[in-house]
Amino acid sequence: MEMVYDLLKMTIPAVLMLYLSYLLVRSFLRKQLDEITFSARRKNQEVVVPIRLQAYERVTLLLERITPPNLLSRLGNADYNAEEFQQILVHEIRNEFNHNLSQQVYMSDSAWTYVTTAVEQTISLINSSANMLDKEARGVELARAILEKGVGEEMDMPKQAIRYIKEEIQDVF
Repeated sequence: MEMVYDLLKMTIPAVLMLYLSYLLVRSFLRKQLDEITFSARRKNQEVVVPIRLQAYERVTLLLERITPPNLLSRLGNADYNAEEFQQILVHEIRNEFNHNLSQQVYMSDSAWTYVTTAVEQTISLINSSANMLDKEARGVELARAILEKGVGEEMDMPKQAIRYIKEEIQDVF
């Protein structure tokens, strides 16, 4: 019996020391893991934040470039007939949009929805304005029709999309 008692006197402190050592090592490893995770997140933020801001900037520039007044002043030429000018305008908008497609990776889904809606609405405005004109109409007449119809529109989607992007940037950053 005394031998069992002596054995317990040696094993109980050893088991307690082993358990305490386990707790200390586990606590230390968790702290190390938390520090590594925090450091990785911080480094990730240092890389991702500038890229996200650049994506928002590029998409804002896209939206500014496709607003009818800016688009028409950049591409306006009296030498085209209305049909040719319509094709040039739509082609320019699609090129601008396709050039910035990769930016959706860095934006929220709702912000990107605003962008695609603005692009679609602008193309629709151009097409519906062109459909109102005669086949022989000049490009200048199409430009005038787009501006008149665009002014009458209650919802200017490119401007709404820009406003939404600005709000999102303020919320996120």
